[in-house]
Amino acid sequence: MTPMDMLLSRASTDRLQDPAPSPEQLMVILGTAMRAPDHGRLQPWRYVVIEGQDRPALAERIVASMARVEPEAPAAKIEKRRTRFATMPMIIALGMHLQPEHKIPLWEQEMCVAAGAMNILNALYATGFGGVWVSGALVEDAVLAAELGLSRLAGFLFVGTPDGAQPTPKRADPALFTARWHGQPVTFGADKD
Repeated sequence: MTPMDMLLSRASTDRLQDPAPSPEQLMVILGTAMRAPDHGRLQPWRYVVIEGQDRPALAERIVASMARVEPEAPAAKIEKRRTRFATMPMIIALGMHLQPEHKIPLWEQEMCVAAGAMNILNALYATGFGGVWVSGALVEDAVLAAELGLSRLAGFLFVGTPDGAQPTPKRADPALFTARWHGQPVTFGADKD
């Protein structure tokens, strides 16, 4: 598979089983995050790896967080989150070590963290693993972030080996999201009714 084939066929999946990357494999995979654009070289990435017997404890912290940030969440949603966080082969909490007082805008720092996470997802796929980025209201919970040793959360990556062949979802035509500017405001095919 060429690098372009890999990028064009990658898809997120939460149908994951053991094994997850070994510690050595994981360091190489996480190294790809360090190649994300980083204006000001602030290195805002922080990763907390949770696996093995620590997963059920994280799952209970997730449930407690849901009680704080989603008190009206249905019992089925709470139980689904508990089960997923307790059973995924590996979970990586995506932390953001932001510097609000820095001249580099906060949004650029956040985009750097997002670009790093995307590099990780691509690297997982390139090495035969799979993953999915999950977020939601939990990322706004300062208590949960602090329990993980982070100042801010950007979400969680569920990581493991795909459970069987994964279909490549059909993607939209990039032409619908692209326009050429010739001195006047552009329109996009994706925005037409």
